[in-house]
Amino acid sequence: SGNYYNQGEIRKKELEQSCFLLGIPASDVTVVDHRDLPDNPAVEWDTQLLAAFVLKHIEANNINLVVTFDAGGVSGHANHISLYTALRYKYCSFEIFILFLCLGCCVLVLESVNLFRKYISVLDVPVSCLLPRDALFILTEEETEQARRAMRCHRSQLLWFRHIYMLFSRYMVINSLRIL
Repeated sequence: SGNYYNQGEIRKKELEQSCFLLGIPASDVTVVDHRDLPDNPAVEWDTQLLAAFVLKHIEANNINLVVTFDAGGVSGHANHISLYTALRYKYCSFEIFILFLCLGCCVLVLESVNLFRKYISVLDVPVSCLLPRDALFILTEEETEQARRAMRCHRSQLLWFRHIYMLFSRYMVINSLRIL
C-alpha cells in the first residue's frame, strides 16, 4: 500500500489522482495491502505469493498485457525486482505459460539502462533506436507533460532527486521493452 514511511493512505489517494489524470478510473486501480508484501526498497517479496496475486488479478480482469520491471528494477528497488521475478516464475512455469497463452496475455519488461543513459533524456533516442528491443515507446511533448503531471500527484514521494528524475530521466520520454 506504499506504507514505507507510514503514508499508505496518502499514497493510495495520490495513486488514484495520478491514474485519474492518465484516464484510469479508480475502479480499475487495485492496491494490495498484505503484511508479507511490505513497501520497502530493501525487501524482496515472496515470489510464489506475489505471483499468485498477479495471476489472480490477470484472470479476474481479463488482462492481455502486463508491463513490469526487468531484473534490474530500473532503480535496483527490491520490490520492483520482485515483480519481475514473480512474473518470470509464473510465466516460465509450463502450466502458467499455457494459461497465459489461453488468456492471450503478453508480458513486457521495461529495460533498465546504465546511469548515464538513464539521465540523458531525449539524447538517448538514437541509442535506443539502434539497440535491440521488442518495443520502443517515445512520448510526444504533450504525453511527456501528462506523465509529469501524473508524477506530481505523488507529492509525498517528490523528494529533490525525483524532480531531477522528472527533468532528465529518459523514462519520462523513452521506454524500451522486451517480451518475457
